[in-house]
Amino acid sequence: MRGKPLPVGVDDFEKLIAKGYYYVDKTWMIKELLDKKAEVNLFTRPRRFGKTLNLSMLRYYFEDTGDIEKNQYYKQLFSGLAIEEVGGEYAKEMGRYPVILVTLKSAKQRDYQDALACLIEALAEEYSRHEGQVKGKIENQADWEKYMAIRERRGECADYLTSLAFLSKCLFQSYKKKSVILIDEYDVPLENAYFSGFYDEMASFIRTLFESALKSNPYLEFAVVTGCLRVSKESIFTGLNNLRAYSILNENYCGYFGFTEQEIQAMLLYYGRERNLNAVREWYDGYQFGDVGVYNPWSILNHMEDIITNPDAFPEPYWSNTSSNKIVRDLVHRLDDDRGEVKGQLEILMNGGAIEKAIHEGITYDNIYETEDNLWNFLFFTGYLKKVSARKEGKETYVAMSIPNNEVAYIYEHTISVWFDKKQRSFDMSSLYLAIEEGDVGGIGEEVSRFLEETISYFDYGESYYHGFLAGLLRQSKKYQVLSNREVGLGRADLILKTPRIRGGRAVVLELKVVKRFQDMERGCVEALRQIEEKKYRKELMQEGYGDILAYGVCFYRKECLVKGNLLN
Repeated sequence: MRGKPLPVGVDDFEKLIAKGYYYVDKTWMIKELLDKKAEVNLFTRPRRFGKTLNLSMLRYYFEDTGDIEKNQYYKQLFSGLAIEEVGGEYAKEMGRYPVILVTLKSAKQRDYQDALACLIEALAEEYSRHEGQVKGKIENQADWEKYMAIRERRGECADYLTSLAFLSKCLFQSYKKKSVILIDEYDVPLENAYFSGFYDEMASFIRTLFESALKSNPYLEFAVVTGCLRVSKESIFTGLNNLRAYSILNENYCGYFGFTEQEIQAMLLYYGRERNLNAVREWYDGYQFGDVGVYNPWSILNHMEDIITNPDAFPEPYWSNTSSNKIVRDLVHRLDDDRGEVKGQLEILMNGGAIEKAIHEGITYDNIYETEDNLWNFLFFTGYLKKVSARKEGKETYVAMSIPNNEVAYIYEHTISVWFDKKQRSFDMSSLYLAIEEGDVGGIGEEVSRFLEETISYFDYGESYYHGFLAGLLRQSKKYQVLSNREVGLGRADLILKTPRIRGGRAVVLELKVVKRFQDMERGCVEALRQIEEKKYRKELMQEGYGDILAYGVCFYRKECLVKGNLLN
């Protein structure tokens, strides 16, 4: 039996519950919000970690629609969930307030006017949703005309700057109650504006919108704002003394965004896929929010969909396909001008290690590239790195951070691979090819070592890494065909180069070894050459007609390459 459908891409709480999707219960968040009573709550979490669904949940819990039957229906959505079991004073908050819910995630256009038009559309839709509730209850004609101008997308720019505050005023006149304001993905317009070149204009609009709605608004009960970064108070939340920010470092609200270990085990048990736990951990676990370990929910739901159909389905990098991963590309491209610092730190991360950085939660999009530390901070808060440990030194907090899991490691590996492929095309390979053809083993080793210095080494310097690296270098030759792991003689040669023309042509056999100590490099070369002889790798090449055959034993230790050779003719 398949069980309940999985809510892949479903971020509307009512739809999720009414359609019988599998739901990981996060309603205890409501109790914590009511207990803490912060007026403005800012939650920053990586993309696709359940922020939109949680805001939708809050809307259906708190909203008084003005319709008794609809309110009762909304209450039934929470039947059997954790928050219902609390009852008492918490139950009295259900259906009690007018709720304003606006998502800003669609503002991803290339110029300010188009992005602003999308924000205006989102605001107008929320005005439209509340039109029936305020009609006939707004106290003066001028305010009603202003309401309809915003509703019909024909308002002045100044109208939209204060539109959330004005909507809460109009709802108060209708309900005699203050509003709950929910703002989803507040920083998407800012991120897009920065990368598209109109950050200052967009930041000014968002700042004014928020100031009017969240600062000294007499019609505000409380607000919840979500985003990826906590853009500093000076930039967006100017003078907002009622703001409580909960980042991934904060130990409050830890388990409400993303799936916990217990929730993952329960899900796997429900679908009869307990044996997939280790693979799920390796690929999608690893995040640390506060003191709680968290899995990536977007990737989990997609992978669960696959393994329900086929228990042996391979994990895939689902999260990497949901965004451009531009920040990782930008980090890697800095290697072109790097003095070795970024490269060294990336290699530590790629080989499973951790780096330590001072953390600045108030980073803004317009200062991401001012320092390397800002760039590492951005990667940390957006989910490309995880917390391993933290310490306090004076006024600074330092976090040891590493790559969370295989899925995120794939993003780095793919980005680095694309970068290096481009970089390889700029290398002058003539000296390497000449050394190979002339049997200059010292020259081959020097040239390969020089190119290794330009790379990011990962997989703990495994043989597959060096094999791919050397094959990539040699494939740039227009003179030779490059064959990898080709079956010849009594085995498989690591790399074979051969000219298309046999008469007067040449073939080269390269066997690779990797050693764990610098002192063992010469022995590695000798073993490689012995393998070429014992496995008779030259036999097939000779049968093809090649008379000029070179053989090289190539040994690697970290970024050192040593080569020994024999002339086989």
